[in-house]
Amino acid sequence: MKILSIIPWADWLALAGFLTLWVGYAWFARLWGRRVGSLIQTTNRYRAYWMMQTTARDPRMLDGLITQTLSNTPAFFSSTSILIIGGLFALLGTTDKATELMSEIPFAQATTLVVFEFKILVLIAIFVYAFFRFSWCMRQYTFVALVIGAMPPAEDFEAGKADRRAYAQRAAGMVGAAAETFNDGLRAYYFSFAALAWFISPLAMVVGTLAVVAILYSREFRSEVLHLLKDEESSLE
Repeated sequence: MKILSIIPWADWLALAGFLTLWVGYAWFARLWGRRVGSLIQTTNRYRAYWMMQTTARDPRMLDGLITQTLSNTPAFFSSTSILIIGGLFALLGTTDKATELMSEIPFAQATTLVVFEFKILVLIAIFVYAFFRFSWCMRQYTFVALVIGAMPPAEDFEAGKADRRAYAQRAAGMVGAAAETFNDGLRAYYFSFAALAWFISPLAMVVGTLAVVAILYSREFRSEVLHLLKDEESSLE
């Protein structure tokens, strides 16, 4: 409870706003995306097309290669998160020098060592969360590889011995879940930049968080890539 009195109320408000916008945007993106079609929702339909094609292929070496390629990206971010966490823990041992450096930055608010260390711990928590999301994404892709490997032969689907649509939808749902998990981890990286602005001032953190939300919204709902995918999807239908 002592830390509640040590940390200024402005920093607590900035942190509360940061977490509220992060969680709130994730909730909004999921619900609004189902209604108007976000980038993740649109690509999920492509994943369904992919798995329908997979049921008709034999052998399925191409699909295994695609799955392995997709798992490489969360593996990179997972290992990067470990390095960042290690660097932040190392920074905790030199907070006195770090605070002196921050005090020389124009517009940076003066802060105590305790507050500075608390901000570093918040950053560590963000990257720990990102690590768990990326590592879970990697494991989900291994499950996807198992599902593809366990698919009945294409001849069984054509003969009606196995339900092609049900199997494809189940596999596409697993790929979509892995993509959602990866998106959560990537969002943590975006919001970590807003948390970095906290070292300047609480106001900078709020402005940075709003900027991150605006960037995420434009990329998930207003990007050129999304429009191209929707146009291509309409031609497939």
